Amino acid sequence: MTPTPISRRTLLKHGGVGLAGLSVLRVAGPAHAFPLAQDAIVIPWLDQPEPNPVPEVIVRQLDWEELDSWLTPVDQFFVIKHFDLPELNERDWRLEIGGLVARPMTLTLADLKARERQEVTFTLECSGNSAFPFNKGLVGNAIWAGTPLASLLDEAGVQEPGSEVVFWGADAGEQTWREMTITEHFARGMSVSDARDTNTMLVFEMNGEPLPPLHGFPLRLIAPGWYGVANVKWLRRIEVLDRRYMGHFMARDYVTIREEEHDGETVWTFTTVSRARLKSAPAKVTRQGGRYRIMGAAWGAPLSGVEVQIDEEPWQSATLTEEGGEFAWTFWTVDWGTPSPGEHSVTSRATAASGEVQPAPDDPLLTAKSTFWESNGQITRQVRIP
Repeated sequence: MTPTPISRRTLLKHGGVGLAGLSVLRVAGPAHAFPLAQDAIVIPWLDQPEPNPVPEVIVRQLDWEELDSWLTPVDQFFVIKHFDLPELNERDWRLEIGGLVARPMTLTLADLKARERQEVTFTLECSGNSAFPFNKGLVGNAIWAGTPLASLLDEAGVQEPGSEVVFWGADAGEQTWREMTITEHFARGMSVSDARDTNTMLVFEMNGEPLPPLHGFPLRLIAPGWYGVANVKWLRRIEVLDRRYMGHFMARDYVTIREEEHDGETVWTFTTVSRARLKSAPAKVTRQGGRYRIMGAAWGAPLSGVEVQIDEEPWQSATLTEEGGEFAWTFWTVDWGTPSPGEHSVTSRATAASGEVQPAPDDPLLTAKSTFWESNGQITRQVRIP
């Protein structure tokens, strides 16, 4: 089938797109990769991603069938780029902290590296991941290292009535507002209390190496538990405001539009994409010695368990082979045994420790949306057993 062409403008416009007693199997000890014996082979999915119509935006995606490491290598980590790729160097780069602060600051990268060091393992996902047939791999897991943001805000002295912290990137591009065309830098805001979260960091390392240019060199924001758009790359300025920041990527794009009924009247709501949602995905099917295994990942919240449904059969519990903690994904497997030859469907659903269950695609939470952001419905893949 020929995919329907989707322009960058259309893509961005439309994006702007508990089980009590759940049985959970867990294996002891770390397993930082899907075990693949020497004689095991990967059975390719039938529903391979369609050609990417916006390579200037979606630069790279994770190939699920190649996934064999709990930490995603940098060269396999997905990349979204809305504007240009800034050409920055450590010698000339500076970070400014200003706005409603008592003591404005200008810092070099060396200044930031000399401060308290903090690390977090965080699975970063684009909020539009898996919303289209061409974007199944906009997720990855890495160890991010940097310095806490809260202590910098304390030193700068957030003043009353400061309520919003805006993070400005060095990347910029043209945007049209009614008849006016402007050059706008990528920027996102969050409340002062969210910015002060102990896990929110200014990051200069990814998986033990300096941030690569495509991932925000020399400095980016990492806000564990938030969708990728909030984790601003190529940081150059942090500004405290006394009002909500309403730039393009807060007020027009990365906005979820939802239809709701109130007293018999249809009401449309508009909310800015922010915190990540519970999700899981089948990664691959392998065969070894005539027996089959299904492997996958789940993320977005501390987990209670993962279940898998094959065709129309009852849901069965998966084995959690590597538990990621609060912010990192968990790998899971299901021994499929010797399935019958032919085409089969494989669906996964995660359950959070809070009791929340990953919704089915026809759940009202998802069907009421007219945009594709925050697409965390259950994912079904198709495979043919020879």
